[in-house]
Amino acid sequence: MRSRYMIVYGIGLLSIIVDQFTKWLTVQNIPLWSGFPVIPDFFNLVHVLNRGAAFGFLSSTESNWQIWLFSGAAVAACIAVHLMTRSAKANKILFIALGLILGGAVGNLIDRIRIGAVIDFLDFYYNNYHWPAFNVADICICIGAGLMLLTIKDIA
Repeated sequence: MRSRYMIVYGIGLLSIIVDQFTKWLTVQNIPLWSGFPVIPDFFNLVHVLNRGAAFGFLSSTESNWQIWLFSGAAVAACIAVHLMTRSAKANKILFIALGLILGGAVGNLIDRIRIGAVIDFLDFYYNNYHWPAFNVADICICIGAGLMLLTIKDIA
């Protein structure tokens, strides 16, 4: 039982540290609302603020209700991860997934509490099509959700 918590919270903590460190590097080295190409015509490092959810979802709304909605969702995700860790069958892939989701949710929650938005810095594009900028926390959440889907038959 203890090892499942060590997996979930260890991966969660590592995810938070990597996420916050990469955001700190972004803030220290790239002026807000600017960036530079890393791989021309494919990948930029940028410094943008996202008031919406992952990949800019609902970011164009002018009011601040998203801060409360997404902060509440992050807290709910943390509670759900804890409850699933307690009750889930022993499955290391599931616990890794839960740790990634927890770390991603907390990483973005820290930004929302500190500055009212999430710092995004990874910008992939092709020609004029830009995928919305994102960050390490978003990657952790997506990989965690994907791993969770792979274990869904074991959860049921």
